[in-house]
Amino acid sequence: MTSARIALTLALCATLGAANQDRPLANQDHRHASSDAKLPGVGAAMQAMIERNEIAGAVTAVVTKDKVIHFETTGLADVAAKRAMAPDNLFWIASMTKPVTGVAVLMLQDEGKLNVADPVAKYLPEFAALKTPSGKPANLTITQILTHTSGLGEASGPAAQQAKTLADLVPIWLAAPMQYEPGAQWKYTQSGINAGARIVEVVSGMTFDVFVEKRIFQPLGMTSTTFYPTDAQRTRLATAYAKNKGTGLLEAVPPRAEYGPRDRPPQGNGGLYSTAPDYARFCQMLLSGGTLDGRRYLSAEAMKLLATPQTADLSTGFLQADTYGNRGANYGWGITTSILRVPHPGVAAMLSPGTYGHGGAWGTQAWIDPVKGVAYILMVQRSNFPNSDASDVRGAFQQAAADALAKK
Repeated sequence: MTSARIALTLALCATLGAANQDRPLANQDHRHASSDAKLPGVGAAMQAMIERNEIAGAVTAVVTKDKVIHFETTGLADVAAKRAMAPDNLFWIASMTKPVTGVAVLMLQDEGKLNVADPVAKYLPEFAALKTPSGKPANLTITQILTHTSGLGEASGPAAQQAKTLADLVPIWLAAPMQYEPGAQWKYTQSGINAGARIVEVVSGMTFDVFVEKRIFQPLGMTSTTFYPTDAQRTRLATAYAKNKGTGLLEAVPPRAEYGPRDRPPQGNGGLYSTAPDYARFCQMLLSGGTLDGRRYLSAEAMKLLATPQTADLSTGFLQADTYGNRGANYGWGITTSILRVPHPGVAAMLSPGTYGHGGAWGTQAWIDPVKGVAYILMVQRSNFPNSDASDVRGAFQQAAADALAKK
């Protein structure tokens, strides 16, 4: 059977439904993987979000370290074309790229080639001259740039838009004024994560896209995950939508121009495109403590840096405003990951303490609950959620899945 026929068959199975049973993801075609297993209530929850015009469609997955216990497509990948959402639809996953960057850095630490306690200037010498707002030497560490506590300035304007490589961005970050004294606060900082990706390049001798392809995506079977979608892959892109505030209807929006073209840097902060089956493999590796299918990707020490707070008692995360209940103390930050310290009403009510992961700007979400031993993966493309981490879509998916799991 050709790969095209395999894809079609699996898409039809996902659409029509089949026997409800657990299947190991490792035994499936990773590019088009679908599980016949569906948790009751998840599809209905996503359909309700579609009827509210929150999203056009979704792909949802729930996995353990070695099984898919839920995989389902709902709604449309493209409304105008009436194209149903399919298992292999490709999504811009935006900041869900960040944990991939963290894994890449920690792999090099495991090999003794760097340490996250090292100064950034050890690998990017230009940083040695960086001064804090008070005029002191910044002496930024890799941990600070990867936990959003560095105060590093952001790259913006025409120069950033014309950058072709991560190396091109370094002088732009350094030309921007620092935002605060290092370690004094948590502030989401894209430049820090991209600096981490640049360090991977310097240490490994590979461009960042090549490193993650060789060291993470290929071994895990993440064959659709890329910074640079091919023409064939672009035919599988789910269309992104924004909700019109006046009419309440969804309107198509174009892809983000700075992500995807070959002449743009492989940005570790948010450049990846992926599928639900692919990212589920990544989550399974983390759920398994850094191993999958007999291969070790991260040591126990590296996993601890990724999955436990490295930000002391700082308030962190995207739910700190009054609108979201002032939840800064509920979260800590690991190396590129958000970590739930204390569950709270809303999108974290069904999660265990120690759940960690990351969302993306267009509503994608992946959260790993090590206590329950499951990961929740949500793929949607909605460009103007007020806060994608706090979206009703995320909450509805996770709650429906958790409720179904509680009954198993």
